[in-house]
Amino acid sequence: MKFHYKFHNLFGTVYRKGDILFSNDGNCVISPVGNKITVYNLKHNKSNTLSFESNFNYTAVDIAPNGTTLLAINEKGEAQMISLITCAVVHRYKFRQQVNAVKFSPDGKYFAACCDNTVFVMTAPCSFTGEFCSFIMKRVFKKSLDDVTCIDWSSCSKLLAVGSKDTTTKIYTVDYLDNLNMYSLSGHTDKIVGVFFEKKSLDLITISRNGQVCLWESTIDSDDLVVSEVQISHRKRRKMQKAEDSEDEVDERNVIEKDKDYESDNDLENVKKEQDVKEEKRLQYNKLGRHYIGDAIRRADKKVKLTAAQYHKESRILVTGFSTGIFFLHEMPDVNLIHTLSISEHRISSIAISSPGDWIAFGCPNIGQLLVWEWQSEQYVMKQQGHSLDMTCLTYSPDGLYIVTGGFDGKVKVWNTSTGFCVVTFSEHKSTVTSIVYSPNKKFLVSSSLDGTVRCYDLIRYRNFRTLTSPSLVQFSCVALDASSELCAAGGQDVFEIFIWSIKFGKLLDVLGGHEAPVSCVSFSPTLASSRLASASWDKTVRLWNCIENSSECETIQLASDALQVAFRPDGEEIAVSTLDGNITFFNPTTCDQTGSIEGRNDLGSGRADTDLITAQTQLKTKAFTTICYSADGSCVLGGGNSKNVCLYDVKESILIKKFVITQNKSLDAVNDFINRRLLTEFGNMALVEERGELEGGDVDIRLPGVKEGDMSDRRVKPEVRVHCVRFSPTGESFAVAATEGLLVYSQNAGIDGTFRPYRLEVSSTPLAVKQLLKESAWGSALSAAIQLNEHLIIQECIEAVPPADINLTVSSLDDDYSDRLLNTIARLLEGSRHLEHLLLWVKALVSVRKRKFPPSVLLALEKVLTVKYSQLSKICDFNKYTIRCIKTVGEMTPKVEEAEPMDTDNESSGRGTYSDSD
Repeated sequence: MKFHYKFHNLFGTVYRKGDILFSNDGNCVISPVGNKITVYNLKHNKSNTLSFESNFNYTAVDIAPNGTTLLAINEKGEAQMISLITCAVVHRYKFRQQVNAVKFSPDGKYFAACCDNTVFVMTAPCSFTGEFCSFIMKRVFKKSLDDVTCIDWSSCSKLLAVGSKDTTTKIYTVDYLDNLNMYSLSGHTDKIVGVFFEKKSLDLITISRNGQVCLWESTIDSDDLVVSEVQISHRKRRKMQKAEDSEDEVDERNVIEKDKDYESDNDLENVKKEQDVKEEKRLQYNKLGRHYIGDAIRRADKKVKLTAAQYHKESRILVTGFSTGIFFLHEMPDVNLIHTLSISEHRISSIAISSPGDWIAFGCPNIGQLLVWEWQSEQYVMKQQGHSLDMTCLTYSPDGLYIVTGGFDGKVKVWNTSTGFCVVTFSEHKSTVTSIVYSPNKKFLVSSSLDGTVRCYDLIRYRNFRTLTSPSLVQFSCVALDASSELCAAGGQDVFEIFIWSIKFGKLLDVLGGHEAPVSCVSFSPTLASSRLASASWDKTVRLWNCIENSSECETIQLASDALQVAFRPDGEEIAVSTLDGNITFFNPTTCDQTGSIEGRNDLGSGRADTDLITAQTQLKTKAFTTICYSADGSCVLGGGNSKNVCLYDVKESILIKKFVITQNKSLDAVNDFINRRLLTEFGNMALVEERGELEGGDVDIRLPGVKEGDMSDRRVKPEVRVHCVRFSPTGESFAVAATEGLLVYSQNAGIDGTFRPYRLEVSSTPLAVKQLLKESAWGSALSAAIQLNEHLIIQECIEAVPPADINLTVSSLDDDYSDRLLNTIARLLEGSRHLEHLLLWVKALVSVRKRKFPPSVLLALEKVLTVKYSQLSKICDFNKYTIRCIKTVGEMTPKVEEAEPMDTDNESSGRGTYSDSD
């Protein structure tokens, strides 16, 4: 088994807070998800979370005009310049305070960042100025009386419009201009939400939080802006002018006295004309009009506020979002209403418009919702929403193509591992979903909940086809399915019994009693030959039941501490039990003998939360593995708990193989082992004091203190980092972690792995030797050498070079280990290769010629890829079915040309065929 797992993708969280934006081509949406960034490719229907992460949550992002550089700033003012080509951080900068907005100039030379009431203009590294330090301060403006909220650049990249909470909009210049220093626009009665320049013009549109839209017309064009020859400030220029005037004061008086006698009225008129010309060339703004958006909504509810705005300069479309989830589309400059729609009941915090102007993206942070709307056809391009609260459990489908998650919000979501999107959401549960199991036949899944029900969902018709309940109300804490998908078992949290139902008939078959504390976990043996059920409880026992032969009797295994989790090995010959003392113990389910033990409390680690009064070392004594699972081959076990670490152990050697740190996000609690002692006062930890300013949406009601979830909470608390569930994929290539930040997927094939990992390498096995063998048509030797090198590209070159007629002969010359690795490589190639038929010939030859049992993980990986390919081809065939049928019918009805008898040349139809009557 390989152990080089790396972070691959993030599911379950599509948007947290901050700015969302489109890529320059308009095909991708870039969304901040906590301290990571996810790119949603709307054209190929895929999502990809970039592998790097920040120390805090991202709030402000923007993409450079060249489309290859992304600037992301977290809530502590730490800026990262990211290359979207290599997905790596190329430069860092600290603003040392929260950045409210950031924007690149249209020419890509500068970017502006707003911190409190200050605006920084800096050179962008993508401008290729040749400077060693990429971020060079160009200008600093501190003219606003309150926090700056929004910025926008003019098309010429010379002017910068800045809106702030003091209801004013100020115009700044990057370079020193002769006809403009700084201009201030007033007229709004609430804080500015958006400012936008018109395309190739200096005209402005300003929008405030109370729905006021003001249109401003400039007196000059961008071509009339005159750049000063000497780039110094106007204040210093006036000081230099005064110094020169004082030196020449005496000479000027003498000249003026001499000229007084000869001065005429014509000279005075010329001076006035020159002054008028200078005033005409100065930039000034005239207010064209004021409009009110959403006035009817605000009359009905005074708390409704305009929270987000975006303007598309090419099509002149203005999009505004409100705190009630309603958005408006207006055509400017007449402010004609085009469309209005309510997408949710929560605040819209960010809006983005694609470069063609046809797609609009909306972000709702309260429920983690991200929508992409096509306003012309009035259809959703993408509608994704994660769990509104933390995930509690997850499970893989038998082929590894889907991941099913359940959460505290009572929802069950099915995620496609290939695309990263949610396929379907089930919301029948009324309380927390505690456990989920996928059926081995891949047709349905079963979930248990604290609402006292166990529900079965059909994954073909997407419906809840069975609801299993107990005679009395029981809060179910766990659920399990047997290998035949006919029996379902669930354990109670408040009633210490295990209930067994028949999935086919929906009847309660038996109630197993014997536990003296809440049942924490139940698990069936994964083999068809056994119906053994293992149950773990807080009464420090694990009981093994035989559900079919003799369900009333059981074998009891006594433990030293409370049992938290129990898991069967994939072959059913061993069970692993996690206990409250931080140990993982292994037993033989047949003899009930202990076969091994792992003490992993020190490996799990413990962070110190802001509310903890004890050190992290003391807190470590209370930690334990709350979730464990076996790997696909059963050689390793994976465990996690109330910590940021996930540990992978070798079962046979009982040693730690690797420790995975799921996050470095300091916006979460209990990430660090030490707390900042500068925040400790005689009144307690000041990090717990909430700085309550004006709340978004205008809702200033103080809710119940101390409540962390539900409608009665309005507090901003730091969630604690936790691992709720871990599961290995059936293929063994990846594993998933349900944590506070979402569903994190770690894969062996993630990213660019440049490490060299040969397999049975020989001296003669080199890339040059492989190419030489391919030229000599020695297919078998070339393929064996390529597998020894274990380089994916070299193996692909060998596979594609072998002629179809020689595939069977080449496969027959390989060893068994080589054929397993070759089949695994072909499964990876099938995902993106165009040579589908050629690769299927290799699969057919490996299965038919070798005539041996391949590892289940390899076959499951192949099944997963073939299922995806089948669904893609079936969609294309269904789409073109009627077209193909029409072409076939037309081809059958093609008229047959008959030989015509020779006719006179004078006849116009000479030399032409005649159509038969039957046609």
